[in-house]
Amino acid sequence: MKIISATIHAVRFPLREPFIISYATYPDMPAVILKLETDTGLVGYGEAVPDEHVTGEYFLSAYEVLKEILVPSIIGENPFNIEEIHHKMDAAIWGNPAAKAAIDIACYDLMGKATGQPVYNLLGGQAHDKLEYPRVLSIEAPEIMADKAVKAVRDGYSSLKLKVGKGDPMDDVARIKAVRKAVGPEFPIRVDVNQGWRTPGVAAAAIRELEGENLKWIEQPIRMGDIRGLADVRRKVAVPVMADETLHGMEELHEIVRLEAADVLNIKLMKCGGIFPAVHIAKAAEAAGLQCQVGSMVESSVASSAGYHVVMSRANIQSAELTGPLLFSEEIGDLKYELPEVLLSGEPGLGIEVDEAQLEKLTVKKDEVGLAGRAS
Repeated sequence: MKIISATIHAVRFPLREPFIISYATYPDMPAVILKLETDTGLVGYGEAVPDEHVTGEYFLSAYEVLKEILVPSIIGENPFNIEEIHHKMDAAIWGNPAAKAAIDIACYDLMGKATGQPVYNLLGGQAHDKLEYPRVLSIEAPEIMADKAVKAVRDGYSSLKLKVGKGDPMDDVARIKAVRKAVGPEFPIRVDVNQGWRTPGVAAAAIRELEGENLKWIEQPIRMGDIRGLADVRRKVAVPVMADETLHGMEELHEIVRLEAADVLNIKLMKCGGIFPAVHIAKAAEAAGLQCQVGSMVESSVASSAGYHVVMSRANIQSAELTGPLLFSEEIGDLKYELPEVLLSGEPGLGIEVDEAQLEKLTVKKDEVGLAGRAS
């Protein structure tokens, strides 16, 4: 089996409401959907969701890197040769993990369809009985976040993820305390700062104010790349610390382990380059005694299902936050969510159907691909 052709779609997924985090506001979500075809007639889908603040990629760059560099480098390859494909992509261009993830995911979709197996069976089988997901709340006023949290509990969510990190850290403390008061002392809450508290001193002071709030963890409180600073924060606080934007691949993982900088790791397929490297990171983390989750870059059913297959296959991946399809008012896939669980179909490959007509509808014109995808 060989990859013989590719179709690349630049799309914008409309959001039900703006998605607000510390470093950006998303009016819609730009992504690149890749379709690979083989000489056996099989079709595999992949997805790139670039983020200039995290991976150094953006809408136009991901599209062009796939079109001009990465896809040409793997035409003629057998998708089962996934290690060789990653070596070829890395030799063709440095970095660009989201673009590489699109090819990686499409190859796994093809592998699963060729063998008649869901992707998780190619990675290690079924390590979990169920996969749950949280209600993710954007940054808003404390009372609004509290009201939305109460509604989420009533709707049947089993946990909450609060986005904070914009403005005064003490305003974030007020947001978190308001939500905790609204949902009671035991309901699981995780907090994501998205680098917004910037420095170790500021972050440690804010976290100390939250030590009585029974939080599952505080995610990436300081700027990405400062692993030593993250270790300093972890030593000074009692709340578990998660590394997200700081962790891209094995090099950062090694430093996080060496410096004891985090209690939990957030693996994202868009940060590390896809399913193949994500599994390697999870295995290395397990050897170091660290738990993981697979997080979201607000992907569609294509990359979200890929992430859930990784979660399903690894016992030390204890949580997932792949809720992008729930945030879109229009989508291209049929990944199934039934509160509080996501249900992988068990069908071959990613186990989803892609609506080609909807994909064409959401594809932007060529001269719009270069427009900025995110508002600051």
